[in-house]
Amino acid sequence: MPDIAVLITNCNSVDRAEIGLREGALNIKYGPNGIGKSTIARAIVSKIRADGRLENLAQFKGRGKSGAPSPQVEGIDELKSALVFDDDYIQQFVFQKDEVLKNSFEVFIRTPEYLAEMAEIDELLAGIRQAFSDNQKIGQVISDLKELRDAFGKPSKTGAIPKSSKIHKAFGSGNKLENIPAALKPFETFIKSQEPAKWVNWQIKGNEFLQLGDACPYCASPLDQAGSKDAALAVEKEYDATAVGHLSALRAIINRLGSYFSERCRENLDKVTKAKVELTAQENSFLTGLKADIDALIEKLEGLRTMSFFSLRDVEEVADRLTPLKIDLGLMDKLDSEETRKTVDPINQQLDGLIAKVGNLKGKINRHKARIKKAIDENQSSINAFLKSAGYKYTVEIVPEPDSYKMKLVHQDLANHIEAATRHLSYGEKNAFALVLFMYQVLSEKPDLVVLDDPISSFDKNKKFAILHELFRGKASLRGRTTLMLTHDIEPAIDVIKSTSAIFQGASPSASFLSSRAGVVCEVPIERHDIQTFSKICADNVAALNDSICKAIYLRRHYELHGDTELEYNLLASLFKGRETPTIQSGTANRDMTAEEKNTAESNIREAFIPDFDYDALVSEVTNVDAIRAKFHATTVGYEKIQLFRIINAEHDDNVIRKFINEAYHIENEYVMQLNPHKFEIIPEYIVAECERMLAPTRAQ
Repeated sequence: MPDIAVLITNCNSVDRAEIGLREGALNIKYGPNGIGKSTIARAIVSKIRADGRLENLAQFKGRGKSGAPSPQVEGIDELKSALVFDDDYIQQFVFQKDEVLKNSFEVFIRTPEYLAEMAEIDELLAGIRQAFSDNQKIGQVISDLKELRDAFGKPSKTGAIPKSSKIHKAFGSGNKLENIPAALKPFETFIKSQEPAKWVNWQIKGNEFLQLGDACPYCASPLDQAGSKDAALAVEKEYDATAVGHLSALRAIINRLGSYFSERCRENLDKVTKAKVELTAQENSFLTGLKADIDALIEKLEGLRTMSFFSLRDVEEVADRLTPLKIDLGLMDKLDSEETRKTVDPINQQLDGLIAKVGNLKGKINRHKARIKKAIDENQSSINAFLKSAGYKYTVEIVPEPDSYKMKLVHQDLANHIEAATRHLSYGEKNAFALVLFMYQVLSEKPDLVVLDDPISSFDKNKKFAILHELFRGKASLRGRTTLMLTHDIEPAIDVIKSTSAIFQGASPSASFLSSRAGVVCEVPIERHDIQTFSKICADNVAALNDSICKAIYLRRHYELHGDTELEYNLLASLFKGRETPTIQSGTANRDMTAEEKNTAESNIREAFIPDFDYDALVSEVTNVDAIRAKFHATTVGYEKIQLFRIINAEHDDNVIRKFINEAYHIENEYVMQLNPHKFEIIPEYIVAECERMLAPTRAQ
């Protein structure tokens, strides 16, 4: 009995489906396309995630009808989480622009062990972080200092403040907000408002209408042509809205930072920012020195505020990184104030305490780096070994980022990392690669159920095995995980159940065949002995079945599979054509079979396979349409149905249906290894339904 018995009802085309899952094992569910495998997967996952999407699977035949049954999934209440590999996973998580797998740091590096070691390092750094969090103003102070620093722009080669900078535009030619020209005194209230730039911009926009008449374009009052118009136009000559905006913003920042400047610095700033004329060389020198002090303080504060494992990761000697971060206001005289010291002193004290424990900190960082390196090496080696064994020319590298790690893709012919890998990988490469990356995400997140929705059907045999091996046999694998693999490809079942079963024993695999009839999905367990060569299947069915026509169906395939198309094969082929006189048809002959040849063929068939074989009696039966139709309806085996259908009506009226029937009759597209069609319902329901339609009484008439 399975550990988990799942019952799915009223989902899409599935009226009812019962499947079993073994916990901690690989559960392969093999079946043809169109029976509802993806519906089963979506229903199970929606139920586990409780994401409200189960209702989206409501059957069409019940929509809009009162009392129609709703989709239901039973038996999986103990499962609380699921991860699904399908096309959506590839689109959403794999091959991001700057990394191979979305959140690769979370998947490959951020393990519980990683978090525990980070916590130990963070504990040593907690004092400095606490000093920052205790000062509620420090965030705004740093932000203001950065904005003031940026206003200086990039220094010229001589070190002078560039004329394109906000500082120069605001104060370089004198502060006209403080020193309003006499002609513009009537506008003083507006010029010295909280947002003078907005007023200047508004005023200048109206000037273009001054020439339209003698009335003010704003209030329609009469204008004195000699004075009022000139005064209005003078605003545009004296003030630039952008420069005024810079000046206003910088003035506000300087006012907020006022207590962080030394007394002497505040006095000098007051002179510079209120100057009437262009700044002197000394005033420019003062501003350059102020910027140097601001730069130094920001560098130290940011270095301390963002101190973490990552900021110390690439430092050989941690002490050499910590000591220079101590803030010496004696060397930043323009910022040496009581308020600045109240901010800096607690941080310096915590830094001194950390420096005293630098040996312990260095040891923890080095141990953490070593473990991360080991994890990176192991993950890279495992994935790259798979890529090599599967014949791909790509490798992966996990590289450090400023505050994390990311997995990048590399091609053997390209030195640099590949960005937007999805544009370079083929469909098959993306699928194979994504499957392995998915495995690592499973190992990271540890879901209760792993669902692989038709993951490897599109690959060639070598790649299929390489992927299966990596997923369920590799050093890092899904062994021990409850895994549901839905596939329309028999090869995974052959590999894990029969041909290479010893390799996959650790995954405790099981396989079942899914078939659907009238909306009911059933599964039949596939055991090792069920996977046979079709030659053996044919021989077994010939021996086991009672009906001579059905025996002859499998016997004809037996001869064909062995390349034995001599007398016996031709006799059986003639039988199914209903030929009273059997014929021999080959590349070199097309003639009636002699009586002696017929007797020889009959004798050989009776002796080796069908003791009561009688060609003439069976021809009479084959040519009796009612008798064959009765056999058709009597058997429940789809494979036998289409062979009997072909006897009655050799050509279906639909080309696609006809191709399927003909290929099931011959051996052109069969696998060497397959399941016994007498036991496993390998024929799609719609094919059998089409045969039934063609043989329906109304059509026969």
